[in-house]
Amino acid sequence: MVAYKSKMVERISLPARETRERALEAAGYNVFNLDAADVFIDLLTDSGTGAMSDAQWAALLRGDEAYAGSESFAELESAVADVMGFEHVVPTHQGRGAENVLYGSLLSEGDVVPNNTHFDTTRAHVANQGADPVDCPTEGADDPSLEAPFKGNFSLERARAVVDDVGAERVPVVVQTITNNSTAGQPVSVENTRAIRTFADEIDATFVIDACRFAENAAFVRRREPEFEDATIDAIAREQLGYADAIVMSGKKDGLVNAGGFVATDDADLFERCKQRAILFEGFPTYGGMAGRDLGAMAVGLREAVEPSYLEDRLESIATLATLLEDVGVPIYRPVGGHAVYLDASELFPHLEASEFPGQALVCELYREGGVRGVELGSFAFPNTDRPELVRLAVPRRTYHREHFEHVAETATAVLENRETVSGYEIASDPAVPELRHFSADLEPLEPTRP
Repeated sequence: MVAYKSKMVERISLPARETRERALEAAGYNVFNLDAADVFIDLLTDSGTGAMSDAQWAALLRGDEAYAGSESFAELESAVADVMGFEHVVPTHQGRGAENVLYGSLLSEGDVVPNNTHFDTTRAHVANQGADPVDCPTEGADDPSLEAPFKGNFSLERARAVVDDVGAERVPVVVQTITNNSTAGQPVSVENTRAIRTFADEIDATFVIDACRFAENAAFVRRREPEFEDATIDAIAREQLGYADAIVMSGKKDGLVNAGGFVATDDADLFERCKQRAILFEGFPTYGGMAGRDLGAMAVGLREAVEPSYLEDRLESIATLATLLEDVGVPIYRPVGGHAVYLDASELFPHLEASEFPGQALVCELYREGGVRGVELGSFAFPNTDRPELVRLAVPRRTYHREHFEHVAETATAVLENRETVSGYEIASDPAVPELRHFSADLEPLEPTRP
């Protein structure tokens, strides 16, 4: 069932192939360097790229821009308490600002941080504190063809092995990411969250949930975890998040806004430490790098994110894109997650070695053939990790329709028809922070690109 009708539209156009070829070369074969005007269907990220509701636009107009103690901040506090169950909120300009505030308050040189799977900015923020980020994905998470309900789960066995290796005193924080973006947007069960809560208590660690896609995760829990088949989405979300000592949130995902994030906790001491760090890096604790209107829009968005009609539309739109791609023979990661479809570049380009970045080759070909922008999440984005060679097509919320997805499938068909002629890439310039190299590194084709 379609849950929306359009009130505003934006004109888009597909640049000529010659224009795309020139733009790709000028971008150093890194689609982060492309101008948005040169992109037709933009599936680079679902972070901050969606369409807001009329209620959110109304909240923008009502925004209270007071520097301290604004009414818009009170609205956000109320929404976080009602939807997510936390008393204390420290707003930030976006999710990585929240990561800086929280992990800068919790971590020190030499610490070790287990996570079901660190995403890029999380890994970089942990490393920036001198700590070691360690991934503990569940068994089978690296198998794109394995059908399992909760492939995003945190492996308790791997986490215990980390503690046995380094000692509990070096593991002050345990992080669980829901949904697990680095593992193809796969959901995490509430049962798994409970087990990690118990584990964190055993080693006296702070348990953090990265809650960027908490509502999508709750929708999967309702569909796949029998205990919760009759529960409401908001009740599932509050229970799962309630096992954490703190959450870190990018409002640009399940906050349904274009800017903003926050840290939330019931721990008064941690709240005070985060407030002081936020003043240094973000702003006064009742605005934290956001305008009052953005605080108000996010307060509305958090409530909309747990509405069943919104989540049904959201998950079905991702499933539609996945079906269209599978129907033309594109290998994808199964089962399909909640915010993106992940393509298996290794299977698509079996002639390319991991060292030739098959995922980045696929990203470039999708743009070259149809102006579609995705992002590589394999060995290029995550160096020195053992990961599948995946390409993420992240779908902005409430933005694209079936006709756009059909164009993506047609583009993928063109890539399939020429896949044997596709060459790999090598890095031409590498930034200083390896965890973030996919944002700005330049590449070169290993063979001349075909005309």
